[in-house]
Amino acid sequence: MNDCIRKIYLNNAATSWPKPSCVAEAMAKAVCRMPGAANRGGIQDFDVFDAVRKELAECMGISGPEQIALGCNSTWGLNQAIFGFPLKAGDVVLTTKAEHNAVLRPLYRLEKQGIKVVFLDVDKTGRVREEDWDQALKKWKPKLCILIHASNVTGAVNDVPVLTALAKKNHAAMLLDISQTLGWIPVKLEEWGVDMAAFTGHKYLLGPQGTGGLYVRAGLSLKPYLLGGTGVQSDRKEMPEEMPLHLEAGTGNEPSYYGLLTALRWTREHPLEREKTDDLVRYLKEGLEKLGCYVIAPEGTVTPVVSFVVPGQTSSEVGDILTGSYDIICRTGLHCAPDIMPDLGIQGGTVRLSLSRFTTKEEVDQVLAAVEDIVES
Repeated sequence: MNDCIRKIYLNNAATSWPKPSCVAEAMAKAVCRMPGAANRGGIQDFDVFDAVRKELAECMGISGPEQIALGCNSTWGLNQAIFGFPLKAGDVVLTTKAEHNAVLRPLYRLEKQGIKVVFLDVDKTGRVREEDWDQALKKWKPKLCILIHASNVTGAVNDVPVLTALAKKNHAAMLLDISQTLGWIPVKLEEWGVDMAAFTGHKYLLGPQGTGGLYVRAGLSLKPYLLGGTGVQSDRKEMPEEMPLHLEAGTGNEPSYYGLLTALRWTREHPLEREKTDDLVRYLKEGLEKLGCYVIAPEGTVTPVVSFVVPGQTSSEVGDILTGSYDIICRTGLHCAPDIMPDLGIQGGTVRLSLSRFTTKEEVDQVLAAVEDIVES
């Protein structure tokens, strides 16, 4: 643990760290107590999954917690949404080149099944242009639209209310990837009219890995991508029709969900001071630019993500030096979003620094000093 404390952790867009200490304590207690998974025996006086859904419903701006299916991460949620949505050969899916591989790879499989997939370009900061989105909707008439709420490469937040309204106007369903925003940017799924939204618990919700899932609006039924036991209606040959059982096969990750529940309650009791971190992000971007780095700096609403390139050096070289010589934990390369790089005008990926509510100015100053050494060398 002491080794972790001396390191500067700036990879929160991958997995947030540190977590509130109560998260680990809750998980440890869950492992030690007798299992109490709902519908599967054990102690039945408390349903942690039901409690998590209620907390998440508040975060997501939805009135029906039962419309949230819990799984292992947002990748599970995206796969369930994409493969479970009623598509047939000849249908069109509209998405963007800013999407994560958790969207891209399922869509490549759909293409082999006769589904037409349209990949829309984004601007130099990774944001979707409203006019491009509108034109593509009118031209292709997609049955399903898939959109990342905020780019995990640049931090640029898309105007989801406007883009969703355009999709609905053109009779398309909207699947939103809120992995990078839930817990950081206000999310109002029902108000926006979003049909499905995939999320994860281990990023800005400050929960552990192995948590996440999918929101599905009432009235929309997906084909379950994973089949198995639910603990009830075991005589049926098909999955139960009611949510969330319809999409929740198998035993859930009970200890991790105790951790997520504790994290959700902790964040509710300790509201995010986003302006403080936003100031640090601006300070970091300005400092990197002064050092001669190429920095992707979207205007408007952003997540605490800073992607940059040091001229004359690859992102992996810079990342290796930052980590190996300065104990700065960052992310380099394509960030599982390879298609966005040409639109950003970048070859070979970026160095990504992603801050959290716990990042300090002293840590940012140490990062800038380290990058200065690299530039001067």
